[in-house]
Amino acid sequence: MIEYIKGEIAELAPARMVLECAGVGYELNISLHTYSACNGERQGKLFIHEVIREDAHLLYGFSSKEERELFLQLISVSGVGPNTARTILSSYPPLELVRIISSQNETALTVVKGIGLKTAQRILIDLKNKVKLPESPTVTLTGATAMGNANVVEEAVAALVMLGYQKSASQKVVVSILKSSPALPVEQVIKSALRML
Repeated sequence: MIEYIKGEIAELAPARMVLECAGVGYELNISLHTYSACNGERQGKLFIHEVIREDAHLLYGFSSKEERELFLQLISVSGVGPNTARTILSSYPPLELVRIISSQNETALTVVKGIGLKTAQRILIDLKNKVKLPESPTVTLTGATAMGNANVVEEAVAALVMLGYQKSASQKVVVSILKSSPALPVEQVIKSALRML
């Protein structure tokens, strides 16, 4: 079992990547979310899921373990294959997809190409107890902003807790700072939070 492949990005397209590692080029099927995460980069590290069939040996690559875990949960649903799961993950970032499943929003799933009402309902029923929104208020941020700021929120809150502030109050303040200024580095977020707490 391959956990991840790390190497030079030799080719990159919206649905496919070739990652060169130790002189071997691995062709990986990727989602648009992973494409966006790797676009413009020279090096990459993708978490892998292997699909071995009689006629093919396919590798699916993901920019995060969370995205791979969602992919595995999606393909566990009857009628959802790897390409359908990849299409769903290309339509919604992982955090947004978790929110859709948690809120049982079948309309959001049926707009994805190849997903009918019955498949959408099966996904929602099968996965409603398997996916959970993160406990951190970072879920109130949207899409790419949430994914990009998750580490900043985590680091800033951890620092504030170490300084003796309550975790819940720190999270609220940090999230509100990042909503108004999403590009702030963690040091600035902490300084601003200290003035507000």
